Amino acid sequence: MSATFNTNNKRNFLYLMNKAIVLTGITTTGTPHLGNYVGAIRPAIAASKDANVMPFYFLADYHALIKCQEPERVRQSSLEIAASWLALGLDTSNAVFYRQSDVPEIMELAWMLTCVASKGLMNRAHAYKAAVADNEQGGENDPDKGITMGLFSYPILMAADILMFNANKVPVGKDQIQHIEMARDIAARFNHIYGEHFVLPEALIEEHGATLAGLDGRKMSKSYNNTIPLFEPEKKLRKLVNKIKTNSLLPGEPKDPEDCTLFSIYQAFATPHEVLEIRKRYADGIGWGDMKQVLFEHINDHITPARERYEALLQAPEHIEEQLLEGAVKARTISVPFIRELRKAVGISRISL
Repeated sequence: MSATFNTNNKRNFLYLMNKAIVLTGITTTGTPHLGNYVGAIRPAIAASKDANVMPFYFLADYHALIKCQEPERVRQSSLEIAASWLALGLDTSNAVFYRQSDVPEIMELAWMLTCVASKGLMNRAHAYKAAVADNEQGGENDPDKGITMGLFSYPILMAADILMFNANKVPVGKDQIQHIEMARDIAARFNHIYGEHFVLPEALIEEHGATLAGLDGRKMSKSYNNTIPLFEPEKKLRKLVNKIKTNSLLPGEPKDPEDCTLFSIYQAFATPHEVLEIRKRYADGIGWGDMKQVLFEHINDHITPARERYEALLQAPEHIEEQLLEGAVKARTISVPFIRELRKAVGISRISL
C-alpha cells in the first residue's frame, strides 16, 4: 500500500496527538458475536465519538496467524469484522481504523523491541506457560512441542502495536493485563538504552464491563462453541435463542433473574425501565418460551438496522477497503516519521557521503 503524506496531514495529527490515545486490536479469526458487541465493540464505538480521545482500532491480522493457518478464514474474518464495526457506526472521521498489515512500521518496531526484550520475560507469559503445562500434563518429553515462535513472541508484537502510537490507555480484559505490563517493561528497557521515545501504556480495565453468557450458560466464546453471531439472519437468530439453556421451573413458578442466561443477555440490550419490568415478570413466573420470545424480539429489533447496513457493506467490499486504507494513511502519518526517529536512535541510518 502506498500512503500519501502532506503538510495538512501532519498538521492535523500534531493537533490530534494532544488528545488521549486509546488503542484496541481485534484478532481476525472469527465472526463477531453478541458477547464481542456488548463487551468490546459497543463501548469502543461510543469512544470513537469522543472528541477528547484519539482512538486507534485495528484488525490484528498478523496476530491471527499465531492460531489460525486457514488463509480464507483470516480473509473472511477481516471482512466481517470491518463490516461489523462500520455498520454499527464507528466514527472514522475521529477514530483511526486500519489493518495491522497495512502499517509495516509495526513489524519493524517489533524486531527492535525483540532485541531488547528478555527471554525470561517471555517465559513468564501466561499463554506460553499454559501451552508448556499442557505438554507436560500430556506426558510430552519436549515441553515446547508444537509451540511456535509466534505464540512465544506474541507479547512483543502486541507491545509494538501499542508503542508505535504511544497509546496512553489500552482497554483489555483482566486476562490481558500481563501483556500491558510486558509492554511497559519492554518500553522502559528501550528508553533506558536509547533515550526516551515511548510513553509507558496503562491497562484500562472496565471493572463492571458486560460479559455475556452463551448458549450453555458459560461465557460466550468461540472456544466453547456457544456463541450467537452478531448479525445472524432473523430465522437463525430465533433458533439460537431457543437453544439457550434454562432450568426446569414451570410457567407460573417464580424465577431468579440473577441466575439466568436469558435475563443476562436481555439486560445488556434493555433500558433500566425495561429491565425492571422483566424482573417483575420473573417474579410472576414468566415461562421460558415466553422469555425466549421476548429476548429474540428485543435483540432483533436492536440489531436489524445495523444488520441491513452490514449486509450492504458485505456486498460492497471496495468501500470497506477504502475505509481501511484511509485509516492506514492516517496511522502511517505517525508511524513513518516515528520509525525514522527510532532507526536513528538505534544506529540504523544512511552513511553520510
